[in-house]
Amino acid sequence: MFKLEGRIALVTGAGQSVGEGMARVLARQGAAVIVNDLYGERASRVADAVLKAGGKAVSAPFDVTDLSAAEPAVRAAEAELGHHVDILVNNAGIAEGDWNRPFRELTPEQWRLPIDLNIYGSLNTTKIVIDNMCEAGWGRIVQISSGSARTGQNIGVSMYAAGKSGIEGFVRHLAAEVGQFGVTANILALGLQANLGSTMPPEQVKALVSTIPIGRLGDPEEVGAAVAYLAADESGGMTGQTIDFNGGTQTR
Repeated sequence: MFKLEGRIALVTGAGQSVGEGMARVLARQGAAVIVNDLYGERASRVADAVLKAGGKAVSAPFDVTDLSAAEPAVRAAEAELGHHVDILVNNAGIAEGDWNRPFRELTPEQWRLPIDLNIYGSLNTTKIVIDNMCEAGWGRIVQISSGSARTGQNIGVSMYAAGKSGIEGFVRHLAAEVGQFGVTANILALGLQANLGSTMPPEQVKALVSTIPIGRLGDPEEVGAAVAYLAADESGGMTGQTIDFNGGTQTR
C-alpha cells in the first residue's frame, strides 16, 4: 500500500529535520524526490543520502518566497527527472530571523518573515505545479501546518500562527476548486517536533514536552509516513481536511 513508483514529489524545506524525514520516506515508497532547501549544501546532502539508499532524488535549492527563482528551479528538476511534479509537500515554514517573541516586542518588519514564508512560499510552489496536476488528472498537495494555527499559545509564535492560519484557509478553498480534476489538497498539522530546540531555549522545550501525552517530540519519519499516505492513490477520497498529528496535544 501507499506505493509511489512513477511519481515525482517536491518537498520544500527538506534539507533537515521533518522535511528530511518526509523526503526519505517518500523516496522509500518509490517517488523520485526534488529536495528543496534554502541552502544548497543541505539540499544536496539529503538528495545524496536518498541516492545512496537506492532512491531517486535531485537537489533544488531556492527560496520559496521568490517565485522568479523557484519556478525555473522546479522546471529544471522536472526536466532532469523526466516528468512534472505529481506530489507537492509545502513544508518550508520556519523563517530565519528574530521573530519568535511576543507580538508587543515585534516590529512591523519582523511580522513579514514568517507570514511571507508560510503564505507566499506555499502559494508560489502551488502555483508552479497545480496546472500540470490538473491537466494530468492526478495530483497531491500536502500542506504542513501546526496546531498553533488554531490554538492560542503564549510562546511567542503569533506571526507564525498567523501565516499557518492563512495558508490553511487557502488550502481548503483550493481543495474545493481542484477536486474535480483528480487533485487533492490536505493539511497535516504537526505538534512539537524534534527541531524545536533550534528556536527555543532548552528549559522552554522541556516544559512544553511535559504537556505532550506521548511524552516526547515528534519523529520525522513518523510524519513522513503520514505524508506518504496523503500522497498515495489510497487517499484519493480525502481532500480539504486538516489532520492533527501532535502526540495527543490540542485535542478537540
